[in-house]
Amino acid sequence: MKTRLEHVRINVGNLTQAVKWYEEYLGFKVEAVWPPENPNYAHFESDGGAIFALMEGGASTTGRFNFYIKDVDGLWEQLKGKVEIVEQLMDTPYGSRKFTICDPDGNELGFVQG
Repeated sequence: MKTRLEHVRINVGNLTQAVKWYEEYLGFKVEAVWPPENPNYAHFESDGGAIFALMEGGASTTGRFNFYIKDVDGLWEQLKGKVEIVEQLMDTPYGSRKFTICDPDGNELGFVQG
């Protein structure tokens, strides 16, 4: 079976708080929310690849997600000391540069350049 990942959603405890965190620290911008009258779901603008979304409630499991970006050093400088760090900025043996942080719900977010 061949697949193509087009949508990734993580569950959060508080949608408003989570959206604010992603906007404030990572510069994400909400593209849509659902349902309109009392949203419990939001997805962010995408530059190709999978849509990244948040949903309030649901299972309390956490995950790890890697975002590929052009300036990992710049984002590291912007975030260090402001968010929970899982892995410090490093060069990997496979030729990339990366770091990993946690969002308020414990989901691990890796940022990779390479």
